[in-house]
Amino acid sequence: MIGERAVQRISSTRGFAKVAPHVIPALDRAVHRLTRGKVLLSAQMLPGVILTSTGAKSGLARRSPLACMPEEGGRSWILIGSNFGRTGHPAWTHNLLAQPDAEISWKGRDIPVTARLLEGDERAAVWQKLLVFWPPYATYQARVEREIRVFRLTRVEH
Repeated sequence: MIGERAVQRISSTRGFAKVAPHVIPALDRAVHRLTRGKVLLSAQMLPGVILTSTGAKSGLARRSPLACMPEEGGRSWILIGSNFGRTGHPAWTHNLLAQPDAEISWKGRDIPVTARLLEGDERAAVWQKLLVFWPPYATYQARVEREIRVFRLTRVEH
């Protein structure tokens, strides 16, 4: 089995950045659907969610399998708009900026959330935790001129 360090090295390459955005989400969506929300392939290395957001232009529901950093207590999750170190922001980040109310599928449960873009000192503090959590984020940031968007999703209580 491939070790975590090897996966981190591979995921930091430009070749991975070209292929992964097309392959990984499709596989994740298929496996997630087949297992009725119980399994995400990418979550075997990093925790993951399926984000359902509202399309900023279309207004339609958009499902995106994403790595996340769960925060203590299971009440919030950090999402990173790294786009595997590619130049543009991923579409789901535009969707959350336009409509922060969303839903995540987390360990087979659908949870309503509100997203907030982290900025300034708050973003800097979370970014340091993210670099410990998944070191390739540093490579992704170094590869692009844009600041990678970081969101905190907080559970909405009814």
